Formats: sequence, C-alpha cells, structure tokens
Amino acid sequence: MFPAHEQFSATAAIHWGVVIACCVVAAATDLRSRRIPNALTGPMFLAGLAWSLAIGGFSGLGDSALAALALAAPYVLLFLIAGGGAADAKLMAAIGAWVGFHQGIVVLLCVCFSGAVMGLGYAVIKGRARGVIANLILMALAMLTLVVGRKSLREVGEQFPDTKTMLSIPYGLAILTGVCVAAVGALVASIWM
Repeated sequence: MFPAHEQFSATAAIHWGVVIACCVVAAATDLRSRRIPNALTGPMFLAGLAWSLAIGGFSGLGDSALAALALAAPYVLLFLIAGGGAADAKLMAAIGAWVGFHQGIVVLLCVCFSGAVMGLGYAVIKGRARGVIANLILMALAMLTLVVGRKSLREVGEQFPDTKTMLSIPYGLAILTGVCVAAVGALVASIWM
C-alpha cells in the first residue's frame, strides 16, 4: 500500500512478490484444471488483511478491505449474472487485500484489459471473433441497463447469452498478466517520481 509517488520500497516488493507468486500458482492451476483453489485464495486474502493491518494499522486494514471489495465486485456481478465459478472474484479480492485501493484500481484495469485482449485473441484463433464481439456488446449493454437502474439483476441475466455458447478462457492467466503489468507500472512510476 504505497502511493505512486513513493519509492518502490522493500515492503512494496514483498507485497507485489507475494501477489505475483500466488497469481502464478493460480494461473498454472487454472490452465491445468480450469479451477483456482480456495486453499490458495482464502489464505492469501487473510494474509493480505493481516499484512495491511501490520503495516498500516486500522487505516491500512480499511484500505485493504475496500480494495478487496472493489476488485471482487465486477467478478461477483458476472458470477451472479452469468454463472460459472467464483474463483476469479475470490482471487481478485485476495489481490486487493494485498495491494490496497489505489494500486488495486490499477490492477483491476490492467486485468480487465488483459482479459479482453486474451479473449479476443483466443476468439480470433478459434474463428469465433464475430460471435465473441457480439456477445461482449450485448453483455455491455445489458450491464449498462443494470447500472442506470433500468433493469434488475435477474432481467439483465436473462439478456446475457447462454454460457454454454460463450467462449471462455482460463482467466487466471489474464489476472496474472494484469498483475504483472500493474507491478511493473508501480516500479516504473516509483523510479520516475
């Protein structure tokens, strides 16, 4: 938990190192079995909260908890609407517990971008790019109606394409990639500041 203008300290190196190491394990497991184990995400989440409390006191703990909620929220929403596993949401919450809110938002954006690029790349390889893009547009419009309050969660879920027809990727790899990009960005920002 350090603002971008502070030096990339030993503390920052530790928390980014833990996050990247756990994401490597999550990505490898997800690639092999299409699962991210609770035995990884649960302890990582609790350790992140404990680390934040030890380093930043109750303020650090609050920042950690807020980051966990912010990073998990989009994935919990997708889980509720489209089904599937909740492991991505749990992993993102654990990451948030370690990196805090400020860096967590950067991580979230990097992970979303990585997931979009990987998903579209995979769709192109499989010859299904047109269908995937159409599904993404449909899902984005449905989510917009939820955000502006025009439709309920159930109604939005009914607008989503059937998950059996959707192309999926092991998202743990996208999470790892996004986390690595965010960590490099934090390092570069600390050097230039």
